[in-house]
Amino acid sequence: MNSTVQQILEILKYILPALIVLWASFLIVNKFLIREIERKQLAIFRENSKGMIQMRLQAYERLTIFVERMHPNSMISRYYATGATAQDIQLAMVQGIRAEFEHNISQQLYVSPQTWQTVKTVMEQEITMLNRIGASFQMGDSGQLFVQRLSEYVLTTEETLPTSIALDQLNKEAKILLFEGK
Repeated sequence: MNSTVQQILEILKYILPALIVLWASFLIVNKFLIREIERKQLAIFRENSKGMIQMRLQAYERLTIFVERMHPNSMISRYYATGATAQDIQLAMVQGIRAEFEHNISQQLYVSPQTWQTVKTVMEQEITMLNRIGASFQMGDSGQLFVQRLSEYVLTTEETLPTSIALDQLNKEAKILLFEGK
């Protein structure tokens, strides 16, 4: 029995250090692999983050263009046609705003809920303003009169135009995104 115990002790002299070395190697390789995975995940996150910032900035740009195009002066230059009636111009302007809104509806994914709500509210206010001005005309009245009254409204209103408020909001958020990355 003594020789069997000695043989077992002799085998353990070689196996035990080998097991310790194997365990230490496992821990070192495991830590290395975990760090590599984390490093690659961070690189992927940074790359995706850059792409997301670019997409968000494009959304702010598209919504800024949309809001600019809703400004009454911009709409007058695009929709006024000699010989058109007040109702024709009013309808074309309202349809134009709605079509552009539908075209830009996906941009809400990339802007804050407050900014998206501001853009929606401005759109509704602009349509309401056009309809209110249009309601003061008889069927068949000159489009020139409609454009004149719309221009007078823009010049004489004492409140800040809704489009200006939306542009300020878009500008402020885009700057925060650009300079702070939020």
